[in-house]
Amino acid sequence: MLGGLPFKLVDFGFRGVSSVESAATGGAAHMVNFLSSDTMAGFMMARKYYGEDMAAGSIPAAEHSTITSWGQEGEVDAFKNMLTSFPTGLVAVVSDSYDIFKACKDLWGKTLKPMIENREGVLIVRPDSGDPPVIVVQVLDALGEAFGTTNTSTGHKLLPAYIRVIQGDGISVESLPEILEAMKSANWAADNIAFGSGGALLQKLNRDTQKCAFKCCEITISGEKRDVFKDPITDPGKKSKKGRLTLEKGEGVNDYHTVTDGKGDPAKDVMIEVFRNGELIVDQKFSDIKARCDATLDVWRE
Repeated sequence: MLGGLPFKLVDFGFRGVSSVESAATGGAAHMVNFLSSDTMAGFMMARKYYGEDMAAGSIPAAEHSTITSWGQEGEVDAFKNMLTSFPTGLVAVVSDSYDIFKACKDLWGKTLKPMIENREGVLIVRPDSGDPPVIVVQVLDALGEAFGTTNTSTGHKLLPAYIRVIQGDGISVESLPEILEAMKSANWAADNIAFGSGGALLQKLNRDTQKCAFKCCEITISGEKRDVFKDPITDPGKKSKKGRLTLEKGEGVNDYHTVTDGKGDPAKDVMIEVFRNGELIVDQKFSDIKARCDATLDVWRE
């Protein structure tokens, strides 16, 4: 369901970036579109600079050492401890420390099944190894066998509302469609799963990913305006825009184009001045940024 979409991609990226500042900027950017994050620096940036007390949220979640410290024979007790420590709400438990299939079929699916069914909340089972498109379907199959399924309006299988899956290993913009396609082929609904992305989410980007760079395009010398640009013969792709620029919106939802050489209409320029000589001209609120983004998404959904 699209209503749950903002919670379907969790930011696990803090440990994979070069600095706390990188985590803050990338983490806050993620929160413009999604409401689940474990990157505290992003929360802090949104609060300090954009007036947002709580830009997203998180849930109690086990990690491997909190399970493996109980020993292999004590894994079921570690699982039970998570359910009793957090008797309501969402709780995520990593389940591949030893045998993910035994965990799904026997530990969750038999021993702890009554606790899961009677708990006021949702258990989120987390596999964390293997080939993601394969392992996700296998885990869903195991949980479906143990807990049963219903069918969505599109005829896809859906686990009971009290149990879901989160895949937090190997998640990137490339792997996500592959996993969802594998689920679709196996007749599993997308609503069964959420994703957590770490190393590929916040900093597997550079200026060339979207061919983005900041360049000087105009200079005034002794009152005379001059175009500033480069156009290397060895790489036409590095030709920069020149002259006074305006970013103007066309008729389509995502139709923006840059007018160069001072030929644009300043009144139609959607870019606004935020800083001038160190002075903050416009104090952007995080809620305003999210509202603009949500408005665009609403048009896409239609």
